[in-house]
Amino acid sequence: MVDQQKAYNAGNITMTTVTLEQPVPLALPPTPKPTPVIWKRVLLLALPTLAQQLILFFIQHYDQWLTSRFSTEHRAALTTANYLYWFFSSYSVVVSAGATALVGRLYGAGDLRTANHATAQVIILSLLFGGLATTVGLLGFPTLMNALQLKSMTAEIAVQYLTPLAMVLILQLMETGGIACVVGAGNTWFGPVVLSLIALENIPLAYLLSGGGGPQWDYGFAGISMGTAISHAVGGVTVLTVLSGGLSGLKLTVANLLPNAALLYRLLRVSLPAALDSLSSACCQLFFLSIVNRLGDAASSAHGIALRWEALGYLAGGGFAPTAMAIVSQSLGRGRPDEAARGGWSAFALGATVMCVMGLCFYILAYPMVKLYTQDPHEIAMAVASLRLIAFAMPAVAAWIILTAALRAAGDTRRPVLFTWLGFLGVRIPLALILTQHTVSLGPLVLQGAGLGLIGAWIAMTADLYFRGILFVVRFARGKWKTMTV
Repeated sequence: MVDQQKAYNAGNITMTTVTLEQPVPLALPPTPKPTPVIWKRVLLLALPTLAQQLILFFIQHYDQWLTSRFSTEHRAALTTANYLYWFFSSYSVVVSAGATALVGRLYGAGDLRTANHATAQVIILSLLFGGLATTVGLLGFPTLMNALQLKSMTAEIAVQYLTPLAMVLILQLMETGGIACVVGAGNTWFGPVVLSLIALENIPLAYLLSGGGGPQWDYGFAGISMGTAISHAVGGVTVLTVLSGGLSGLKLTVANLLPNAALLYRLLRVSLPAALDSLSSACCQLFFLSIVNRLGDAASSAHGIALRWEALGYLAGGGFAPTAMAIVSQSLGRGRPDEAARGGWSAFALGATVMCVMGLCFYILAYPMVKLYTQDPHEIAMAVASLRLIAFAMPAVAAWIILTAALRAAGDTRRPVLFTWLGFLGVRIPLALILTQHTVSLGPLVLQGAGLGLIGAWIAMTADLYFRGILFVVRFARGKWKTMTV
């Protein structure tokens, strides 16, 4: 009986063992959704911003075309006015750089509540800094024109052109800041939509107000800028309205418009050094312009025409700069510095490729491009030579524009200021003084110059661009920006 029980138990044990040895299905974790190749992501984000830059390019050239109906003095005044308007664009970095960097970090980390609060603080900064710029501009334009070596008539024309633009700076800064916040959230199509609206308004308004609408609408040369000013004012109101309704996870509310010291500090921590960098560059550009203006109205006009076409290269790089900022800031917010680095390099590589294509167009098509805006043989010769020279600087311009944006998105905004100072004060301006004039007076010291005229200034510009481009490539490659906080 005992033996039978043992046999029975043994049989059970055997049966149980067989049962346990049967294969048991395992619950595998879900396969993660593959992320797109980084360069494809960069390209998809960049396409809308490239469209935005092309719209800006069209607006600028449309204004240049309208100016062709006026005199050489008017074209020279437009060159100076464009520099000063570019100065404002540099000034707007005091709002936009911190907006994209901080909103991008918060969005990447999934903190939408704080991202919305930061967006409202950007609007506060736009109001404050826009009001300051308007006041300083309206009071200081006449003095500034004298400092820029403009003749009295040309200076008066430039002031008339700039006044309407200065009066809408608050709304234009809100437009820029709001779009920068949305870019931080990864939405790069909103900006082109707003700029398209601005362009559609600007085309008829600038034409009508500058004489095309008959005597009752004829405000002369200033009518061109009046059309642009009205269009940007509408653009600012449009951005505020859309953000109030909510877009890409961002929603502007009245409650968030109360100043928040902590968020304002985080925004300004990035924006102030970036603005110092941009404003330093703008101030040096104005000094560089004063060197060109000493060469006469024809050289100033040719310089402006070449700059207009060169902007096609700059704007191509500008199309990839917001993309670099969005990818770098969001990737760092997710704790992925490796992805941020790949995104920055991809944006640079793609942007440099597009800009080199633009450079090839500059070199081959320089003559018909320049002749579109002037029939003066002297102006044409100077502008063509300048445009063909800058065609070779496009890789350096890509490094300066795109990698600067990538570093700003990571919070690395202090070292670029040093690069700007070294480039302008150590390379561009000294070379421009020596290469443009036959003699250079530095107090009691008189130096022999090359006397190359306008092309000498563009040689100095090209040398500066390559100097700074190399510095930015080295800075980004070292990777210290990966550990910075915003």
